[in-house]
This record gives sequence, structure tokens and C-alpha cells, in this order.
Amino acid sequence: MQIDTTQPFILLGVSLGGMLCCEMNEYLHPEKVIIISSAKSRKELPFRYKFQRYIPLYAILPPIVLRGGAKLMQPIVEPDRKKNKKTFKAMLHDKKPKFIKRTIRMIVNWKKKESSKKIYHIHGTKDHTLPYRKLKHVDHTIKKGSHMMTLTRADEISIILNMILN
Repeated sequence: MQIDTTQPFILLGVSLGGMLCCEMNEYLHPEKVIIISSAKSRKELPFRYKFQRYIPLYAILPPIVLRGGAKLMQPIVEPDRKKNKKTFKAMLHDKKPKFIKRTIRMIVNWKKKESSKKIYHIHGTKDHTLPYRKLKHVDHTIKKGSHMMTLTRADEISIILNMILN
């Protein structure tokens, strides 16, 4: 996919996609960057990711084991899972084990230290994947919103997105 930077544009990303948007912001210079259920810099990552930079357990485990661990942990880290259990199970089932390992490596080794003031951050207070308490600044808080709130709280997020875009 290519972005036409000759025209005004906005970047929007969820979770790891938000982290990628924060990186692209540095060299693409969009009008705005909107991240949802994400982190703006390494400082906002929970300890479990920082720890693995020094003791990379994910690197020695086979990808299939990592996906099995993700399936096992999903009910614990995703409080909204019960709202649409079939969708959440399917999403995790459809992720390729190598993709899971690659994304863990990308997050663990993310080096971004500072974030731009141009970033609009939408985050839920019940996000256990990227805990709300670790974040330095959030522009829009979704009370009891989880990491998967784009699925479970889409109407609320849509209202916020319309406010940011207008």
C-alpha cells in the first residue's frame, strides 16, 4: 500500500498498527495520527515486553507454542472476550504462529523513546494488553474499554473519531 503524501492525509492504527503509525509519523508527516489501544513510545509498554528485550523467551519458544499461550491467556487479558467469544476465538485462530512471533519481536525491540504531540490517543481503562495506567497521556478515555474495544465499543469510538476528524 502506498500513501500519497502530496495530499493531506491522516494515519490511524490499532494496537501494533498504532505503534507503526507513530513511527511513520516521523517521516511521512501526516496532518494527524490517531492510535487506538496502542502505545506512543516504549515507555508506555508493560514490563512483560521490556523484560523480554533482555531475556527473550519468545525467541526460544516455537511459534506454535506462542500461539497456544496466546489462546490460553486470552480469557485473562481480554475482559470483553465473552461479548463475542466466537469472533475473538476466530481472530486468534486465524493468526499464523510465525506472525505472532514476529509481532512479539517487533514490540519487544521497539526503540521509540519520545512521542509526537500530534498523536491523538484513544484508550480503554480495562485494556490489559497495554494497560491504561502505563500511558503518559490519553486524549480520549473509554471507561471499561478493553484492548478489543474497536469491536465491542465501535459506536463510542466512531463518535470520537468524527470529533477528531472534524
